[in-house]
Amino acid sequence: MDLAQLSAVLQQALSANPEERKAGEAHLVQNQFVPGHLVALLQVVVRADVDLAIRQVAAIHFKNTVSRNWRTKSDAAEAAAAGSPLFSDGDVAAVRDNLVEAVICCPPLIRSQLIEVLKAVVQVDYPHKMPSLLQQALANLHSAEQPRVYGALVVVRVLARKYEFKDDEDRVPVHEVVNSTFPQLLVILQQLLAVPNPSLDIAEYIKLVLKIFWSACYLKVPEIVQQEAVFLQWMECFHALLERPVPSDGQPTDPEQRKQWTWWKVKKWLLHIINRMFHRFGNPKYAKGEDKAFATMFADKCAARLLNSYLHLLAPVRTDPSCLPDRITNLAMQYVTYSLSKKALYETLKPHLQVLQFEIAFPLLCFNDQDALLWADNPLEYVRKGYDIIEDMYSARTAAINFLAELVTKRSKDTLDPFIAALVLILNRYNEAPVEQRAAQARQKDGALLAIGALHEKLQGTARYKAQLEHMLVTHVFPEFSSPCGFLRAKAAWVAGQYADIPFSNPAHFGGALQAVVSLLRDPELPVRVDAVVALRSFVDACEDLDQLRPIIPHLLDDFFKLMHEVENEDLVFTLEVIVDKFGEEMSPFAVGLIHNLAAAFWKCVRSSEAAEGEEESEAVDDMSALAAAGCLRAIGTVLESISSLPHLFPQLEPTLLPILQKMLSSDGQDLYEEVLEIATYMTYYSPTISPAMWSIWPLILSSLDEFAIDFFEYALDPLDNLISRGTEHFLGCQDPNYPDSLWKLLSKLMSDGDIKDRDLVPAPKLMEVVLLNCRGRVDHWLPLYLQLALARMQKASLRHMKDLLMQVVANGLYYNPQLTLQALEGMGATAGVFQTWLTMLHAKSQTTSKPLHFKRQHDKKVCVLGLVSLLSLPSAALPASVAPLQGELAKAVLQLLVAYKEQQDAAELESEDEDEDDEEGEDGMGEGGEDEDEEEDEEEEGDESSSDLKKAIKRAHKMLDGDDEEDEDDEGFWSDEDEMLTPIDAVDPFILFSDTMAGVQASDPARFSSLMESLDFSHQAMAHKVSEVAQQQRDAKAKEAAEKAAGGAAAS
Repeated sequence: MDLAQLSAVLQQALSANPEERKAGEAHLVQNQFVPGHLVALLQVVVRADVDLAIRQVAAIHFKNTVSRNWRTKSDAAEAAAAGSPLFSDGDVAAVRDNLVEAVICCPPLIRSQLIEVLKAVVQVDYPHKMPSLLQQALANLHSAEQPRVYGALVVVRVLARKYEFKDDEDRVPVHEVVNSTFPQLLVILQQLLAVPNPSLDIAEYIKLVLKIFWSACYLKVPEIVQQEAVFLQWMECFHALLERPVPSDGQPTDPEQRKQWTWWKVKKWLLHIINRMFHRFGNPKYAKGEDKAFATMFADKCAARLLNSYLHLLAPVRTDPSCLPDRITNLAMQYVTYSLSKKALYETLKPHLQVLQFEIAFPLLCFNDQDALLWADNPLEYVRKGYDIIEDMYSARTAAINFLAELVTKRSKDTLDPFIAALVLILNRYNEAPVEQRAAQARQKDGALLAIGALHEKLQGTARYKAQLEHMLVTHVFPEFSSPCGFLRAKAAWVAGQYADIPFSNPAHFGGALQAVVSLLRDPELPVRVDAVVALRSFVDACEDLDQLRPIIPHLLDDFFKLMHEVENEDLVFTLEVIVDKFGEEMSPFAVGLIHNLAAAFWKCVRSSEAAEGEEESEAVDDMSALAAAGCLRAIGTVLESISSLPHLFPQLEPTLLPILQKMLSSDGQDLYEEVLEIATYMTYYSPTISPAMWSIWPLILSSLDEFAIDFFEYALDPLDNLISRGTEHFLGCQDPNYPDSLWKLLSKLMSDGDIKDRDLVPAPKLMEVVLLNCRGRVDHWLPLYLQLALARMQKASLRHMKDLLMQVVANGLYYNPQLTLQALEGMGATAGVFQTWLTMLHAKSQTTSKPLHFKRQHDKKVCVLGLVSLLSLPSAALPASVAPLQGELAKAVLQLLVAYKEQQDAAELESEDEDEDDEEGEDGMGEGGEDEDEEEDEEEEGDESSSDLKKAIKRAHKMLDGDDEEDEDDEGFWSDEDEMLTPIDAVDPFILFSDTMAGVQASDPARFSSLMESLDFSHQAMAHKVSEVAQQQRDAKAKEAAEKAAGGAAAS
């Protein structure tokens, strides 16, 4: 296809006629791998004599084609093996050779597409397949032609961006980029700053230089930049840029357009860089060893000067809080806030504190014209922005709150009392004003209430203020529940929620506030209703007399779901979760309706998220919908937990919940996978039976584990266990699908993958255990395969707990069928090695604590005992030659395991009793708590507190770095029995089993029994005596329990 024909097809793809457009797009897709097509597209893109619209569609198609199909060498080999089409070598070479020139010569509209292509190609091919790219960029950096300089900056930015988050080992290529280009980049930046009356084009160049610096220095400041003379030149440029006012000519007046304006983006990137430097190097005490000298230089020569420039930047906010884009104010306030904990910088700030508090920070807290416009025109967006954590990252108001909170915490002796006095003055002035004049002061009161609410922890922890909080609420907050200003009603509800947990001397005050907040759930203003719901969560949590709420629960739930129908907000769901958790089983009459409504709200969130997908302006809505959807699923889990004692309700809920599970147990639900699996666990555990329909989640879970959800394997274990253990007949009897076969295929694929870490594979041997224990005597075919798979992974395993679990597959095999297990091990030639390894693991002790390094949990010990005792139950003639001589050692190991198991049992019972006693003591032992004003030490002076804990942590960190993993750092979190699954062996008493087995050996083979006993030394004989006593105690206890049960049954009849 020549260029004229290709241009015609591209023109067709632009057609307003849907049929013509689809035909043109289809033709482009069909020819994307035809040799010469990619080059032809690039030729159309760069030709100035072609219509701009055609060039643009060519650039978009070129970008999409390259981004989706530019492959690494290994990916290309896999694609070729699979028969997938690839670009021709000639096209690939031509694109690599001409892409930079295309970026240089094309107009901005086209260039933006080509930059995305450059990113995709560099990501795959640099440096090995593009060895001349850096030199090409360096040559263009020295060019006198501005487009060439700009193109070079783009290339360097793409290269630096590729390595921005790479660790030291992978960052090697960027060192050459920095060393080659940074000297010239500094020259370019100095030249750009010297241009009088700079244009927007100059701003674009400066922005690119800043972004390159950011990416190159984000994780580690390169050595060339750490040189003091060089770094101070960069900082001189940054300081000049920071002090330079943003041009007023051409600046948009619309806030949304203004924050996208190039000059403000320049300022944003500049503040990002300086804040990052300050955060990492502002306190030399916390710098790494190799960075201490650099940090000292930054702190001594740059930090204070930059702080003064930040104060200068913020100065106009005194007269116009909206004069700076929110993000700029936010970043500037962050630097000032960081400075509070640095003694020298605090001295710089002291003369400016009055201005910072009351003329800059406090006005940002107050309800403003933009808030009022948004409240009136788009209350949904007002609510979204108020509860969006992403918005908080960019919000000037949030930065001002953080500054004030840090100020009165770190420097409370200087600032707390004066600041609170100023707030009280504002509140009193409002109360003293005639009612008709209060509207003029309402916004200031809103700011004061926001400050008081934000400082709730500080005020509640300071004795002199704690005693006055109830009076403050009654005098200044509760009256605003009925304010004519909607924003004051909302703020009163929010502040009341912040202080709902204080000890009220007059219970009527708490009750009245609670009823007022409940009444606000029906306020005509949406933001008020949302803030009331959020406040209600705190009141419900703090409420001791639930009779205040019981009568209104049905109405509360109605109001909740009406509001959830209006707005997607996870905070609403949090409140619902607290109510369900607080009332527990009392919510059972509402459970079915609750879950139906939560499911409906969930589907609404999903639809909103899907509708917003791909629309940049809807990204925030998409995020809120996703968070709200997750909240709905969590609330469903909370409700299901609350009705766990009512299994008859679960089948009623299955038609509502199963469609959610079926959709979200796929790639659609990756962001919600943990919550979905929790629901699946409840449904498969508490339902009286597992329905055939519920088995539809089995292939979905296995497929997701195979494709993307390996990180969630531990959560998937529970529903899979429930399906096997509670639906054993279906698991074994169904042929289509064949569940054991599908499980084997997944396990064999995952466990043979060397790239998957042991930690992620811990559930795999646990699933083998589930099958062997629940299907005892019915999966003979799979036992040898499980053993082979476990022993193969054992050769690769490094995580100690993983090794234990893999050895327990052998133990479970012996308990399942000792003869069949030994036959399988003999067939693999692994018997001797397995038992020698097992004994080594059983005897391994920590050199520092002398505690066992393996099989630490009670469950681990029990599984090992059952396996070894099953082995000892076999006649001597049935034992392989490599095992028979080990009988004495194995018997000793069993005794040691049983004694340790008993000690662990006793310790757990004692700990449980202690916890019960602690619970009974309740809060009687809690003190009132006193002043906390001494939090304000400078960071330079901190360090004595918890020094012993710190030393221990450092010592442990050194051991980890030195490769000493004898202790538990690599297995942290695996040694608890708390989350262990229920299993068929829970009813098996290991002491009685061992005692009965030995009695059987004594009766059937006295000589063998005598040999075993003679192999025991004095300490093991004592263990044997203790085990025998425990076994008899357990028999007596079981006999007594059976007699009492029989007596109770007889009495009942």
